[in-house]
Amino acid sequence: MAKLYFKYGAMGSSKTAQALITKFNYEERGMRVWLIKPALDDRDGETVLRSRIGLSATCDTVAEHDDLFSMFSKQNPQADVIIADECQFFTEAHVDSLRRIVDECNIPVLCFGLRTDFLSHLFSGSRRLFEVADSITEIKTICSCGAKATVNARVDENMNVITEGEQVLLGGNDRYIAMCHKCWRKKINLQKQNDTNK
Repeated sequence: MAKLYFKYGAMGSSKTAQALITKFNYEERGMRVWLIKPALDDRDGETVLRSRIGLSATCDTVAEHDDLFSMFSKQNPQADVIIADECQFFTEAHVDSLRRIVDECNIPVLCFGLRTDFLSHLFSGSRRLFEVADSITEIKTICSCGAKATVNARVDENMNVITEGEQVLLGGNDRYIAMCHKCWRKKINLQKQNDTNK
């Protein structure tokens, strides 16, 4: 029986690499994979999914108002599995469509993405996946202190932690650092103290 999987982790936890390795494993067994990502994520090109370690593949993109169930039915009804990356940027309707594909078409769907934004607030796509996924797995990575990283700290060019701004700001290692919550709070408090002492 097919399931909806959500595999989440902080920035730099190899989510995209794992998505692409999973794609390779299915295809190596002769199975058809529909690889998708939100159209919002165009960092590596509109239809390219690329990991930090250099793995890449061509994928289809899903725009904000696309009917994902209809896209599947028209473009890839023969797919044996759907692999979706950057799922935090999906809308609740997109996630509900993936849930429907699992339930009605008996196709497994593997979603990879962030849990929270730079202020530790859930993304809407992630929230909905936590609500409806059959299997939820954390892909772990570590903070520079050695503790488990859970925060996607947004940083400026001087590596100062940013605590204001829009929820979505695309970027990689140049804009985000995975940190444990303790180090994140410590860095913010130190910045505030330094600003006060100026």
